[in-house]
Amino acid sequence: MSFRIDPRQPLTGEVRRILAEEIGKALAHLDVARDRPEQGLHKCRKRLKSVRALLRLARSGDETFCQTENECYKQVSALLAGPREATALVETVDRLANGFPQHSAGGGLDPVRDRLVMRQHDLHGGPGLEAAINAAVAACREGLERIDRLALPDQPEQAADILAEGARATLRRARKALDRAGSRGAAEDFHDLRKAAKTHSMHLSLLGRLWPTPIKARRKAVNGLGEQLGDLHDIFVMRALLDADSEPLGPAEDTKLLGKLLKRSEKQLKKACLAEAAELFGDSPKRSTKRLARKARDDLAEAAQDNLVAIAS
Repeated sequence: MSFRIDPRQPLTGEVRRILAEEIGKALAHLDVARDRPEQGLHKCRKRLKSVRALLRLARSGDETFCQTENECYKQVSALLAGPREATALVETVDRLANGFPQHSAGGGLDPVRDRLVMRQHDLHGGPGLEAAINAAVAACREGLERIDRLALPDQPEQAADILAEGARATLRRARKALDRAGSRGAAEDFHDLRKAAKTHSMHLSLLGRLWPTPIKARRKAVNGLGEQLGDLHDIFVMRALLDADSEPLGPAEDTKLLGKLLKRSEKQLKKACLAEAAELFGDSPKRSTKRLARKARDDLAEAAQDNLVAIAS
């Protein structure tokens, strides 16, 4: 089955189906993570983000269930964040070396990379990771058992309003984060923008059969923005480590080049992200999703009528 809501089916059944599929895939990735954490953890967290995006989309239809489950999977993802971040930081150093070859030639970033690789091995090889995976597996299995508690209105007009409100809430969140990132430029503002962009991308996938305009190009652009914001987030995390009093990345003579490249990369990424986000989230969220609600009502009503005709015949 696909990560897409089928307008021909009742909304409750579709959301339950997709939740079960995504949580099941997260469990499979957790199993892989026991032997290959650098692969399994990243893929598991992506599935958990898909679960949370779906819960955000359906939230207004069953506030209690969606809010509670969203918080549950947020905590599960947090259990796995440290080991995954360790891999991301090694990848960040490699991106800096590739992006600024004229400055990093001669292995100027090697001492920092070596320390990050050791940190990654420590986190992946310690007992803490196994405990985190076990806790995540238990939480996901419990979540699978709770899926049947979800109850959404399946009438076409109500279902359409639920989907439109979920999409609108994320677009409002993206617009607010964009405004704050443009005015303040703080790391948390760009992080909020990244999370909203990722959620919006998943909503585009979920609503692929209901979105009122061609979405292939928009989804590609949103995904591109999400990747850039992800790179920027890793830059912020690396700079925080660089500024730590304990010098986890090494003494100043080993990190001087890293600091220089981080500042340069941060400046470039901020400018690019703000420009792209303004193009994608500059419109009114209300106006954008009003068309979605109208089209969803028509499509869901047509599907319901077709089902009645099929039953009658």
